[in-house]
Amino acid sequence: MSAPRRPEWLQKKISPAVHGDMERLLDGLGLHTVCREAHCPNISECYGCGQATFLILGTVCTRMCSFCSVSKQEPLPPDPDEPERVAEAVRRLGLRHVVVTSPTRDDLPDGGSSLYAATVHAIRAVSPATAVELLIPDFGGERESIATVVAARPEIIGHNLETVPRLYHIRAGADYCRSLEVLRLVRELDPAAVTKSGVMLGMGEQEHEVLRTLADLLEAGCAYLSLGQYLAPSKRHYPVQEYLPPEVFDQYREKALSMGFRHVESGPYVRSSYLAERYGK
Repeated sequence: MSAPRRPEWLQKKISPAVHGDMERLLDGLGLHTVCREAHCPNISECYGCGQATFLILGTVCTRMCSFCSVSKQEPLPPDPDEPERVAEAVRRLGLRHVVVTSPTRDDLPDGGSSLYAATVHAIRAVSPATAVELLIPDFGGERESIATVVAARPEIIGHNLETVPRLYHIRAGADYCRSLEVLRLVRELDPAAVTKSGVMLGMGEQEHEVLRTLADLLEAGCAYLSLGQYLAPSKRHYPVQEYLPPEVFDQYREKALSMGFRHVESGPYVRSSYLAERYGK
């Protein structure tokens, strides 16, 4: 069955003309962003207003998720100077809130958790007023790696479930229960920690499955939630099954808030780090 035609509410334009300043800064510091590597549809909006989600630990993922466009080749060793360069970018951009994420690095003994922690410390050293949000992989469920990230005390620690349990075959190498356990463990290690997760819609999930997933997140102590429309990066990726209209996202937002989430962003173009500074306001 062919994918449905993209509707009129999903026609956001990418305007490379507004990317210049950000691209020069990133290239000059040798940095990557998930905005560029994951072909985010919000890239022009964010780059144009001086926002970016930094991608540390390289651009190559060791997992084979069928929905993601991040490269899946042979990863390079971590760059020990990368945290300072990210911090310098944060300083130059004057960011009040920054999101830092990475590909999954199952090839590293600690999954890259030490570089996450070093990045938090480097940002705090040059821009102490900046709120730091980390969007982490599951680190294979290793408690020590998760503890390393928690000990750095970022303002928000996010880990995305991405989809409902029935569709986890699209997350090769991931495990639904393990991802929930990551969020639980963050709160166990630091009860004051604020956690966040994201779910993509339009992959073939049913409403009762989405609501069950949200209940699982709440049980794991998750406070913040993002819900967005899945958009296949190419014809080679997992196909979109449905385009949900904006009013359905509004309904999910209201349901999620009534269930107990502290803040919910829900809409066709919502992504994990999109409008991140709004959470907790």
